[in-house]
Amino acid sequence: MSLLSARPSVIARARRSFWRRVSRAILLAVGWVLLAFGLIFALLPGHLGLPVMIVGLIIVLRSSFGARRRFIGLQRRHPRWFFPIRRLLRREPEVFPVAWQQALRIERFLLPRRWRPARAIRRKIFVRRKHHATT
Repeated sequence: MSLLSARPSVIARARRSFWRRVSRAILLAVGWVLLAFGLIFALLPGHLGLPVMIVGLIIVLRSSFGARRRFIGLQRRHPRWFFPIRRLLRREPEVFPVAWQQALRIERFLLPRRWRPARAIRRKIFVRRKHHATT
């Protein structure tokens, strides 16, 4: 094989590598912008901030090896904080169980034991299911 015949494949490979790096940089910028907007929207009334932040985090983690490495390190150091986020980043996220777990965690953190309505709601739901299953 001569040097001239090998050259087109090398050039094509270099072009693909260049466009791959450019697309990764663009995706990384879009992800960071979405994370910033999500943080701003999270401070405003309404619940638009969290989904926008999750989408931005997915884009950043998929397009940056360094950000992925840092995120995994943080998840190992603080598993209680980052495990719900990891559950939301899966291919088939468990949105309702994560939301319920976070509601219980916030309720336990903020309210005294006698004012916690979520446990009573959960017990009513499970009693209804058992009742419907027997009839």
